[in-house]
Amino acid sequence: MINGGLLRDAVISAAHSISNKKKSVDELNVFPVPDGDTGTNMSMTITNSVAELENLSDDADCSVVASTTASALLRGARGNSGVILSLIFRGFAKGLAGKKEMGANELVESLEQGVSGAYKSVMKPTEGTILTVARESAEKAREMLHSTNDPIIIMEEVCKQAELSLNETPKLLPALAKAGVVDAGGKGLLIIFEAMRDVFKGGEIVKADAPAQKQQVTVDTFAATVGQYDCEIHFTYCTEMIITKKADADDSSKLRAYLETIGDCVVVVEDDEIIKVHVHTNDPGKAIQKGLEFGYINLPKIENMKLQHKARQKEAKQEFVPAKPEKQYGFVAVAAGNGIESMFRDIGVDCIVKGGQTMNPSTEDILAAIMSCPAETVFVLPNNKNIIMAAEQAVKLADRKVCVLQTRTIPQGMSAMLAFDPDADFNTNRIEMTNALERVATGQVTFAARDSDYEGHAIKQCEILCIENGKLSFVEKDVSKAAYKLTKKLVKGDSSFITILYGSDVTDEAAEALQKQVAAKFSNLDVNLINGGQPVYYYIISVE
Repeated sequence: MINGGLLRDAVISAAHSISNKKKSVDELNVFPVPDGDTGTNMSMTITNSVAELENLSDDADCSVVASTTASALLRGARGNSGVILSLIFRGFAKGLAGKKEMGANELVESLEQGVSGAYKSVMKPTEGTILTVARESAEKAREMLHSTNDPIIIMEEVCKQAELSLNETPKLLPALAKAGVVDAGGKGLLIIFEAMRDVFKGGEIVKADAPAQKQQVTVDTFAATVGQYDCEIHFTYCTEMIITKKADADDSSKLRAYLETIGDCVVVVEDDEIIKVHVHTNDPGKAIQKGLEFGYINLPKIENMKLQHKARQKEAKQEFVPAKPEKQYGFVAVAAGNGIESMFRDIGVDCIVKGGQTMNPSTEDILAAIMSCPAETVFVLPNNKNIIMAAEQAVKLADRKVCVLQTRTIPQGMSAMLAFDPDADFNTNRIEMTNALERVATGQVTFAARDSDYEGHAIKQCEILCIENGKLSFVEKDVSKAAYKLTKKLVKGDSSFITILYGSDVTDEAAEALQKQVAAKFSNLDVNLINGGQPVYYYIISVE
């Protein structure tokens, strides 16, 4: 039998293990856009339980450990993978309810309850993912009951099955096979299961590595290949310059090759007269000195990204205070960027949860916003497909009626809000707001966070990605050219409005030039330009 103290230690060890290995799990993600990656989301979700578990005594019942874990994971769930993980552990809370210890039957029942809850939470479950790994592991556990009543032996077989299932995921998902990787969520679950098994067998609790320093990387538009997202700091200084070329200037590829020896995120773009350079390095002086060999330096800029990060962290802090309902309807939206946040407030949103791509808020973050909304019924606009499940979990925890609309982009969220009718009843508004969001075509221009071979595109890190309604459309080298080309693909015969939201890494001049180009092409349509200030996406384009 497994007692509560052992179960507690196993979960803590699992949290440390996935946290230590999150980067390797993140790297399995196939889609190359910068996002709230799987390993990071799973790590943040389960790590939310550690502090509470450490306060439990060695003689705590398994039921208490399981319910404490499940509650913490539910509140801390981030991204789809984090929500699914929280539901798997919710199964332990159900399977161990009222139990002092966990035997073979309780372990099997817990796994099956978790799998059932996870599958029910996904509208269209996809095999070849964490769901498959969890389901087949639970099926193996049930099978083992015929030959043993030892929960440790069963957990050993669960881990073996999880590894077998994980290795089969590329056969179920062609995108995994093409990229030569296994499913990231399934890998994260295997790491967690194995860490728990090791503690059950008498192993030591895995120690947490020293926390890696995180950084918001900021890059100007001229680089045209990098953006703003959470990543590990390897080099402190973001260094940029424009070089007016000498008549006998050497091949700029040699400059690129040198910069790659002293830094990363290297971008070297040239035309007949100038070379534009971007690099992250610990030796900005060396970068500039090398640039002088190719011509005259203009507009050099050096920024300490560590200091930038501290400022952004301070700015991002927010607190919500619970509020008593004072009106019938209220609204919560997830958004990032001063311009976009202001737009949502202007059209009636009560509470903004700062987040989005790369910054998936937790269920607890969304719940706090819901509870601070002074309304009897609250509509939630996740505005990102990887936030919808976390928002839906908040529904179960709120003390008021909550409706999560399936908004996957900022334009969908705005269209849904504009369709709200204060004189209509709840069901009418839900239907009309949903219909409105489905009529919006969304384009997004961002950059590749990693090398990838995705849907027939051989993509290199930092190339420009153009996403049409959630799917990769094409790859470009130039941001403005990419945005114009993407807009043309989005416009249909019955289109009436084009809205261009430009991000924090786009200059006013570049955005205005794009607006003029689009307006000239589609003179019969209204073309609006808004400074959204959003990170990650150079442009978010809405066509209705």
